[in-house]
Amino acid sequence: MDLLRLNEPDGEHPQSYYAATAGPAPACEPLRGARTAQVCIIGAGFTGLSAALYLAERGLDVVVLEANRVGWGASGRNGGQLGSGQRLGQLELRRMLGAPKAAALWQLAEDAKAHVRALVDEHGIACDLKRGHIRAELTEAGARAAADEARHLRDDLGYERISVLDRDAVARHTGSRLYAGGTLDTGAGHLHPLSFVRGLARAAIDAGAVIHEKSRVLSVGEDRPHVVRTEHGSVTARRVFFALNGYHGGLERRSARRVMPINNFIVATEPLSPRAHAEILPGDVAVADSKFVVNYWRKSADNRLLFGGGETYRYRYPGDIGRLVRRNLAQVYPQLKDIRIDYAWGGTLGITRSRLPFFRAIGGTRLVAGGFSGHGVALATLAGRLMAQHMVGRHDGFRTFASLAPPPFPGGGWARQPLLVAAMSWYALRDRLGV
Repeated sequence: MDLLRLNEPDGEHPQSYYAATAGPAPACEPLRGARTAQVCIIGAGFTGLSAALYLAERGLDVVVLEANRVGWGASGRNGGQLGSGQRLGQLELRRMLGAPKAAALWQLAEDAKAHVRALVDEHGIACDLKRGHIRAELTEAGARAAADEARHLRDDLGYERISVLDRDAVARHTGSRLYAGGTLDTGAGHLHPLSFVRGLARAAIDAGAVIHEKSRVLSVGEDRPHVVRTEHGSVTARRVFFALNGYHGGLERRSARRVMPINNFIVATEPLSPRAHAEILPGDVAVADSKFVVNYWRKSADNRLLFGGGETYRYRYPGDIGRLVRRNLAQVYPQLKDIRIDYAWGGTLGITRSRLPFFRAIGGTRLVAGGFSGHGVALATLAGRLMAQHMVGRHDGFRTFASLAPPPFPGGGWARQPLLVAAMSWYALRDRLGV
């Protein structure tokens, strides 16, 4: 199954709100002919471009190959939420991994948010970066657990930017009465992801990196130096970075066993009425709720509601994305059940069984990072820097993530996707039943 061509066969960006409003795209010609580089990076999303920028700023010869367009994958389609921590909560990580490693992962996640903000400031990237993020809990038990998590962050990790919300407070902040409570994190935030990734691309090019769009990689040679072949050319490089997240496919099969592609969907409504604007997210924060199949939303700079909800575990998108997402939107905001939807789009992200990122070094000359499991705005951007630092001798961050070693999905190549469908459908049923 060719995920790079299945749902957008022309290789252009989908007709999303982001594509309609993003900052200008850099001009990046396809690769034609043979060339050499010190580093070849496959994938021009958050990870690949962050790595390219770091290395180019240090004088290395870097070539980035992108099958479609800069930010074409999850980096240019996601919910734009700049979250704190990892995909799993800190108390859960402490139980799983012990206090020292859990604390190290927290600090890396703090570094990730700071890294995004520093890139925006240093390179003047206009991407509507704003502060504030709410975790909304559907049940009283979830609200109590969120309060425990907030106390742990404050008391044990010294994180002072989080506060606990009761049912009335979360309703005031979100405009929805669906939730039993939650937390407000002013150290997290949200941004326009396609504008951010295009800004990264421009910064990398200015630093000396070369980006080739519409240059799909067909193979990567095992011998050193590695020959990376595209449809119309090749790059011979001493180091290769795989920055593919949900699109490993047949290109790096060992990593594809540990990073599963799934689809997620977002809509952008028409601009909100003055009344709805005043009621819904009056503090202009982002929200994600506690469903296993998460709902997440925020307002755009031009006062639309950007709402993501609903995953599918089959590779082809549904025929009516707007209808799929509207069901979830109407549960959160019944007053918007008939609002016009101006944009509806899907995207493919990479998840792991543990919901923790997958990092791997192959033979000392090839590096892989992906599987950000819906938490990638901060972590995927950090991942590129960690890959680049690992290459130049700063190993700690990369090795911390590599030690997590998410297990492979069961079932092998032919059976793992049906097994995932069964498992995710069970969790989606639990969401509907409220258990």
